[in-house]
Amino acid sequence: MWGPTFPELVEALPGIEIIDRSTVNAYDDPRVAKAIEATGRKKLIFAGISLEVCAAFPAMTAVSRGLDAYVAVDASGTFSETKHQAGLLRMLQAGVIISDYATLMVEILKDNGRPEAGAVYGALDMPWATLVGQISAALKK
Repeated sequence: MWGPTFPELVEALPGIEIIDRSTVNAYDDPRVAKAIEATGRKKLIFAGISLEVCAAFPAMTAVSRGLDAYVAVDASGTFSETKHQAGLLRMLQAGVIISDYATLMVEILKDNGRPEAGAVYGALDMPWATLVGQISAALKK
């Protein structure tokens, strides 16, 4: 409805169906809800063009369905500081967990000794993070 999906996202998720929808809250589209539920995951990460709508609405719906919803605040846009702040407050009141994308990725990684640690940190756009990969590699020697 709003144009093509970002080519980088399509490339990063080969074989994943793009669901073209008109609902404001992505979770209100039965195809989206079914796709989320089919993963069997209980912890979900959201981001969106607008933090206060695109990320907040489905995250709050997920919480209302008994799931843990995390929103990567710095991976979401906004149209004003007021909207940003109101969105954060509303999500917090609904039980959504607010974080930043890098912290969420490191939390998923869990162990800097994992083989993919260097690649994860390298992709995080955190200059100091490359040290973790180097230290991890040195520890394995």
